[in-house]
Amino acid sequence: MKWIHRPAHLFEEKTTYIITAGTLNKEHFFKGKEKLSILQTNLFSISSELGWQLQSWALFSNHYHIIAKSPEKPDNLKKLVQKLHSVTSITINKLDNKPGRRIWFEYWDTCLTYERSYLARLNYVNNNPVHHKLVRTASEYEFCSAAFFETSTDKTFRNKVMSFNSEEISIEDDF
Repeated sequence: MKWIHRPAHLFEEKTTYIITAGTLNKEHFFKGKEKLSILQTNLFSISSELGWQLQSWALFSNHYHIIAKSPEKPDNLKKLVQKLHSVTSITINKLDNKPGRRIWFEYWDTCLTYERSYLARLNYVNNNPVHHKLVRTASEYEFCSAAFFETSTDKTFRNKVMSFNSEEISIEDDF
């Protein structure tokens, strides 16, 4: 009998995905601005290098959520996550003088094929710092796309995204 990943990983070209990853035992390995900056800088550079277009992100001390549009060959989603996790683990372990320590636990990805699903999750990720009670307004949180979203999108689109109740969607987020 062969084990099958549940849910199955779907790889579609030029399709949008939401990806959530958590640290081992939900430990806060990325506590503080320096470590969150390392995570964010590497997320930006690795996603760009592999052709993924970031649309939304929320990075925390023990997990992250990103929404990104896949390149023409989306089969490198696993490579994106593995490289991000590898590079950030090595860097954080050097800072903490803990070589070889395991940082990341698991990641979940969902192919967003319906507009309503995409818009609700976009709202969810942008407002995740508020959900976790880190800030009163998401745009105040430095390691999230909310401020970028507010300044770089059309007001009509912003209002449409914000009209979705993101608290009713099912996303792994008990961190």
